[in-house]
Amino acid sequence: MKYYAIIVAGGSGNRMQTETPKQFLLLKNLPVLMHTIKAFAQSDSQPKILLVLNKDQQGYWLRLCEEFNFRIPHQIIDGGTERFYSVKNAIETINEECFVAIHDAVRPLVSKELIDNCFKQAEQRGNVITAVQSSDSVRLLRDEKTSALIRSEIYLVQTPQTFSLNVLKEAYQQDFTSQFTDDASVVEAVGYEINIVEGERNNIKITYPIDLELAELLLKN
Repeated sequence: MKYYAIIVAGGSGNRMQTETPKQFLLLKNLPVLMHTIKAFAQSDSQPKILLVLNKDQQGYWLRLCEEFNFRIPHQIIDGGTERFYSVKNAIETINEECFVAIHDAVRPLVSKELIDNCFKQAEQRGNVITAVQSSDSVRLLRDEKTSALIRSEIYLVQTPQTFSLNVLKEAYQQDFTSQFTDDASVVEAVGYEINIVEGERNNIKITYPIDLELAELLLKN
């Protein structure tokens, strides 16, 4: 079976309080995005890597690759106005039977073990997403009233999210809605049940400045 990895890098630096998009910020002397690509390149699955980038960031990325002598093979795909369209653009370039892992560019600490397990489990079960059980109490706010949720039933979703190409192509024929917050929600909307595999606490998403500091500490350890 063939494997692909779609790495989605469309974010800006707004919540990081920096003009530099967060996927390009330095983490242990290397741009965040390079750590992410390396994780997939070092996995046993050896997926073909598709990097989805906004057109106006592609030149900067190529300059970074030269500056850091980054030579891991990857294909650059034009990003869309929404994450949905970015993923769709990448899916449309794949024309062979395969399983596809879709991953946030700003989750650079994903382990190769988790990547390989996702591909393996997706082959067996049709699809899998990574998630970790909530360790905090959770409440729902609706109409200005709050209610407690059962913590053991709450999972915090991560990436990679891994599917057969056929399922993704079917799901991404839908029209975009704001309810599509990740790939699992897109696939679920056409009638597929979503399977969960245990994610990793270290598989954090770089969103705020403190996340970058935490990632530095985790890499040191």
